[in-house]
Amino acid sequence: MSENGNTTQDRARPAAGDVLRPHAEVAFAQELAALAAADDRPRPERWRLSPWAVATYLLGGTLADGTVLTPKYVGPRRIIEVAVTTLATDRALLLLGVPGTAKTWVSEHLAAAVSGDSTLLVQGTAGTPEEAIRYGWNYAQLLAHGPTADALVPGPVMRAMAQGMTARVEELTRIPADVQDTLVTILSEKTLPIPELGQEVQAVRGFNLIATANDRDRGVNDLSSALRRRFNTVVLPLPATPEEEVDIVARRVEQIGRSLQLPPTPGGMDEIRRVVTVFRELRDGVTADGRTKLKSPTGTLSTAEAISVVTNGLALATHFGDGVLRPGDMAAGILGAVVRDPAADRVVWQEYLESVVRERDGWKDFYRACREVGV
Repeated sequence: MSENGNTTQDRARPAAGDVLRPHAEVAFAQELAALAAADDRPRPERWRLSPWAVATYLLGGTLADGTVLTPKYVGPRRIIEVAVTTLATDRALLLLGVPGTAKTWVSEHLAAAVSGDSTLLVQGTAGTPEEAIRYGWNYAQLLAHGPTADALVPGPVMRAMAQGMTARVEELTRIPADVQDTLVTILSEKTLPIPELGQEVQAVRGFNLIATANDRDRGVNDLSSALRRRFNTVVLPLPATPEEEVDIVARRVEQIGRSLQLPPTPGGMDEIRRVVTVFRELRDGVTADGRTKLKSPTGTLSTAEAISVVTNGLALATHFGDGVLRPGDMAAGILGAVVRDPAADRVVWQEYLESVVRERDGWKDFYRACREVGV
């Protein structure tokens, strides 16, 4: 007990409004509740919403009672419809795309809408062990009593199987290949054997799994053909148009800014459009008008990186500027995103500044700011 009467456990549980990044089912609880109340379509067993309502939650819209659902994904509707339909079958869902295409974001919101819980998560890394996917042991119990049900510590996938919920595996291709294949039996037989106890956990209706992966980063392990066959793969593309990308960046920056208690700043949309233009031109290797060919840097320059650059600029304008988002608040962030390889990327960025930015109407302040932070 502390001096003010609070226990250590109380201090470990922050109030909902104090959480830096609430889970999707918490942040959008009002939308999910409104959808559930209005949803009169058939729902697969243990689903919180019908497939139509899940897609509507992801894509946004307005309900009959006037509730506005904010879009969580901006892109082709069919992509979300196929993803949701996959989860209603016995095949797992693999969201595939280059870094920054909102794979994790879509995965989280799908799990929140389907199961009401997006936290049954395995984060894939090069060091992810088999136990993270299957189960582990309470070693004090194991040493004292041997392998027993009380000593077993179920992993997120095992819990999802037992409860008929949606599990998530992030960055599946970062997990070593032999650990990846732990999923083969789970996805094909819908069973997780526990040989130490002579038992098994069988998946109940409602269970499914969403994995995300990309094949562009270093340290990627290819999926075995046996495992890939257990997934229905949905490819998430980069935003098709500049307007789509600007909309995505603006929405996410607004959400993140609210969580960081950053006030809206004038000039925000102009700088968002500038960042998106720079990233798209360098990513595509050609200017927006198609007249000038460009070299592309080694980084991905994804939408997620654009969101990060603008959010950082927003913080600079708020804490060290006059509250107006200006090119000087953005220049260092853009330089850091573009120049990942100091040797190769610095040349690419300097050529882009001198041949494109310097000559572009209305971009003089941005050109000067970029020159000041160094090329």
